[in-house]
Amino acid sequence: MIAIIDYDAGNIRSVEKALQFLGQKAVVTRDRDCILSADKVILPGVGSFGDAMGRLRQYGLDKVIHEAVERRIPFLGICLGLQLLFERSDEMPGVKGLGILKGEILRIPDCPGLKIPHMGWNSLTFPNEGRLFKGIEEGAYVYFVHSYYLKAADERIVTAATEYGAYIHASIEQGNVFACQFHPEKSSEAGLKILRNFVEL
Repeated sequence: MIAIIDYDAGNIRSVEKALQFLGQKAVVTRDRDCILSADKVILPGVGSFGDAMGRLRQYGLDKVIHEAVERRIPFLGICLGLQLLFERSDEMPGVKGLGILKGEILRIPDCPGLKIPHMGWNSLTFPNEGRLFKGIEEGAYVYFVHSYYLKAADERIVTAATEYGAYIHASIEQGNVFACQFHPEKSSEAGLKILRNFVEL
């Protein structure tokens, strides 16, 4: 069973549908016991960093996430879910992230001809080998929707990157923790393959 953490963020149901399409039992929940007994845990989301951290703390889910990671349950953050795993974000100065991984979330710089938020398909490069990208060719296109991007403190955890006004750390892997800035559930065949790789860990 895969637990999808419910903290009133956008885009949770599309992740659930993608997993069901892959034949997986997915439960949208904020119940601690359900999350900690799951085979895998996913933290999806679209929205504001500050609001999201407020809701995670309100529901006590920040502690549950730390516990799930410490128990070495495979954990996947998607979009805002990636950003929340890190220490801080330009979007909400002074609000601490979960701090599970070291790094910061920066605003995509203004650049002539580039719209912010970044909404659309971008190709990936693979600076380090990642288990999520097994069987996926470098240059594969995935779908992004974001105004802020990750700069990880340790580039050795970065398994996929893209360019959009800056060098964007698009996916990370450290131990049992995985995260994607892009939306695998909206990224066609490549995205479904990424989700399948996570499910099959």
